[in-house]
Amino acid sequence: MDAHARVQAYVDQFGLGLRVISLDKDTATAELAARALGVEVGQIAKSLLFRVGEDYVMVIAAGDVKIKAGKLKAVAGGKAKMATPAEVLAVTGYPVGGVCPFALANPVRILLDSSLGKYEVVYAAAGTPHSALAITLDQLATITGGEIVDLS
Repeated sequence: MDAHARVQAYVDQFGLGLRVISLDKDTATAELAARALGVEVGQIAKSLLFRVGEDYVMVIAAGDVKIKAGKLKAVAGGKAKMATPAEVLAVTGYPVGGVCPFALANPVRILLDSSLGKYEVVYAAAGTPHSALAITLDQLATITGGEIVDLS
């Protein structure tokens, strides 16, 4: 099953009527995704994978914010280091630029930055650098089981 189908099948389980959007344009960065979707950069829910000791933590945040290392360290329980592209693919099953925050290859702790709450709808990557999914913060919390915290 390709990433697009995997993501769609996963969200279908929740009965929320969410649909993966396929795009002709590249959505590999928050800026490119915002341009392709015609939305503000902040409406892009970027998925960032960090290594904390031997564990991984995924942070999902608005595309226009920077994660504060001190806040992440306090919440994650240790110093966080950005995962390498190889680690991202191995842990999530998705390439950098298309990391969906759910339907992951391996379980990881999910932290949803409160910056996402500024918007009624945000757009998360849907498994490829050419797809997205319109979703609310509450839906994202339900689907990921993530904790909403202030990291920015």
